[in-house]
Amino acid sequence: MIVRHLKDAENSDRMVKTDTWTSARLSLADDGMGFSFHVTTIFAGTETPIHYKNHLETVFCMEGDGEIETLADGKVYKIEPGVVYILDKHDKHLLRGGSKDMKLACVFNPPLNGREVHDKDGAYALDEAPLEAS
Repeated sequence: MIVRHLKDAENSDRMVKTDTWTSARLSLADDGMGFSFHVTTIFAGTETPIHYKNHLETVFCMEGDGEIETLADGKVYKIEPGVVYILDKHDKHLLRGGSKDMKLACVFNPPLNGREVHDKDGAYALDEAPLEAS
């Protein structure tokens, strides 16, 4: 069994930070689960272009507010606590933070290795080097 605490991940190399979000990577590829699990915070008033060409993602909003816009059809969906969105078709989208930071629980398949950030297309690479075991 693996047991990790969110606060410990937030104060380790499992915490990834950018200008628009932070992500505590709680479960990664080297855990052997077939998916990765993250607690991500999207900063209020930001916009992040995302296109997970190599991954599928399910996201559950725990706190805060925002919206997601699917670029293929221009649809905008409100994100608030209790809402789940599932990027099952490698959907190219804009994720916007609303009036307060959004805290999200995220699951990725295939799993991330740990240090990934969005590339110029808004995707995560498949070949990112894994973190050392922790």
